[in-house]
Amino acid sequence: MAFIERMGDTLLNMGKDVSQKAKDMSGIAKLKLNIRSKEDFVREQYMEIGKAYYERHKGEDVLEQERFIQIEEALEDIAQMEHQILELKGAKKCPGCGAETAETAEYCSICGTKISAVVEEEPTEEESVEEKDVEIEFEVKDEQDPKA
Repeated sequence: MAFIERMGDTLLNMGKDVSQKAKDMSGIAKLKLNIRSKEDFVREQYMEIGKAYYERHKGEDVLEQERFIQIEEALEDIAQMEHQILELKGAKKCPGCGAETAETAEYCSICGTKISAVVEEEPTEEESVEEKDVEIEFEVKDEQDPKA
């Protein structure tokens, strides 16, 4: 009988240990998730600070001028590619709200701006650089493309 009682106690203790380890693992997973969340928040804040710095100093001569030039070129490339996408889709951009509309639309279905009276033109540098949230990790240039 003592053997069965010891076996029961051993199983009970093992069950408690497993339960505690599962709680510990769950706690670790929650902490890691919270850490990742805070790291993402910090990364976003760094990006916002960098964006604000860029906006404040983009016309000035700063140490980071080469990076400013790379950002401007990348934003121009993005604007051109977005324009190409619209052309391929047979669509155009509303000058009022920026929504995508059918090429034959006379009015924007989102804001009601009259579209047919607006002449299609390439976005200016100021428009293409304005209010873009872009993360640029590196620059890739196509040597065959003279625009790049």
